[in-house]
Amino acid sequence: MNILALAKAEYPETVRLRRHFHENPELSCREVKTIAFLEAYLKELGIPTINIPDGGLLGIIDSGKPGKTLLMRADTDALPIAENPENLKEKKVCISHVAGVSHACGHDGHMAMLLTAARILAAHKEAFTGKVVLCFERGEEESGDIQNLLPYIVKESGLKIDGCYATHVRWDLPAGKVSITPGAVMGGGCSFVIRLKGAFGHGARPDLANNPMDCFAALYQQLNEFRQRKVDPFECLTFSLGFVHSGEKYNVIPEDLTFGGTARFFNYEKAGKPFEDFLKKALTGNAAIYGCEAEIQHMPEALFEARNNTACAQLGRKAVAEALGSDALQDPQPWMASESFALFLQEYPGVLAFTGIANPEKGCGANHHTPEFDMDETGLMTGAAMGVAYALAFLNTDFDPKFTPNPEPVEKLAKRNI
Repeated sequence: MNILALAKAEYPETVRLRRHFHENPELSCREVKTIAFLEAYLKELGIPTINIPDGGLLGIIDSGKPGKTLLMRADTDALPIAENPENLKEKKVCISHVAGVSHACGHDGHMAMLLTAARILAAHKEAFTGKVVLCFERGEEESGDIQNLLPYIVKESGLKIDGCYATHVRWDLPAGKVSITPGAVMGGGCSFVIRLKGAFGHGARPDLANNPMDCFAALYQQLNEFRQRKVDPFECLTFSLGFVHSGEKYNVIPEDLTFGGTARFFNYEKAGKPFEDFLKKALTGNAAIYGCEAEIQHMPEALFEARNNTACAQLGRKAVAEALGSDALQDPQPWMASESFALFLQEYPGVLAFTGIANPEKGCGANHHTPEFDMDETGLMTGAAMGVAYALAFLNTDFDPKFTPNPEPVEKLAKRNI
């Protein structure tokens, strides 16, 4: 089976699909028309579907032969970002038709690649055993609807999932190149919004007030120093604030201050959890010292890092080398952004692969979540072929991934978001 030739034959349809999704984006948890399009498309291919309310869509490709079941995921939501009609060099080949909303992260490409892989696998059921479960996830950018999707797949669908696969496009990987590596490939993260309440005062008499800015300044310094003082230098941790709001007039000491930010890491146990614990401890201590009340307004449990199973990654690399050639593989640096697919990787052995879409000649190279973000669509052909190659290798190979699922109840696991 010449996987690359099949992907090339499907390329015009891959492009058509990607441009349809790109021109018709929908925000997180509002992907009603997108899910309807996907469901109708799969049914035209003869693929049975399961629509999970406020969760996503499943499509099942059954080879008719006993074997394992592989879940292949694509995310479906767009971002509240007004798209620039031009990329880094020239006009884009297509732009969003919805004002203020765009697929500035590449989920349009993810859906197009998975549908392309589905077309190939559905037409060649003789090439594999077992089943492929196509999973189209809603709300990935907010990790909201996975609270309904993941528990359904694990407990209610009746499907016994043996492994999982997803690919994410990357702005810094050349089109035509892909990556499947073991270990952590995308960061975990924790987010927080905190309010400090002090006491009003006149700017001339700070001694008669409890200034929440003083409390915040001490806390911010301690959080900035945390990585150097408390984290193994061989572990990664970033900390940043997105906003600080307090006061309105220069000579009035305000009553309260609200700030929010995130921390990112590649090892929750060694860096993420220690940061969370320290933040809570430092918040309580500084509030007492500075005479403030501290309220955590938003701090969900941290999202895990996306950690690829070693055996699955090795299997995938071998499959890609055989199907696309060893020169198609590259090993970029792990990506600090977070991904809800990390939760699937806590439940099933699998991989989050990367698909290259960068091409400076076409102006494709702007970072994700920016108005200029664009992709060289030829990279989607390689990414679709990678998905088929991995699916065939996983389903047709008897191997032990040596995987232990996270013992945390899936309902609680699915509530982790960033």
